[in-house]
Amino acid sequence: MIIFDKLWKTMKDKNISQYKLIREYKISSGQLDRLRKNENISTYTLNQLCKILSCRLEDIAEYVED
Repeated sequence: MIIFDKLWKTMKDKNISQYKLIREYKISSGQLDRLRKNENISTYTLNQLCKILSCRLEDIAEYVED
């Protein structure tokens, strides 16, 4: 299972709020909700988050065995 717990720490470290993602970068609140619930999201969204946060995929997502 892929979890996004690291995303929230990376966002805090980079001083990017969920509000800023929605308003300035046009990330939908639905996408953020899916990230909070560790649900499926598109690779496009992952790419956008990495670009916005200037980070690598492993800085926002992690695979853990069930």
